[in-house]
Amino acid sequence: MNFTQRISTAVILLAALGLGGCAGMTHQEKGTATGAAIGGVAGNIIGGGLLGTAAGAAVGGVIGHEVTK
Repeated sequence: MNFTQRISTAVILLAALGLGGCAGMTHQEKGTATGAAIGGVAGNIIGGGLLGTAAGAAVGGVIGHEVTK
């Protein structure tokens, strides 16, 4: 098994575990998590680095929480 196959297997396994963790969440919790993920990506793109990612995730989580009320 080469390096690319190992990485692909690990990514698929982590995605399956991550999606399985969302099964017991309420609609609002899913909205908060989705908002935080999208906000973290946007914060990293706009601000770059750890601080931009954390700020984006915080803002996105709040927005996601409020939108799904």
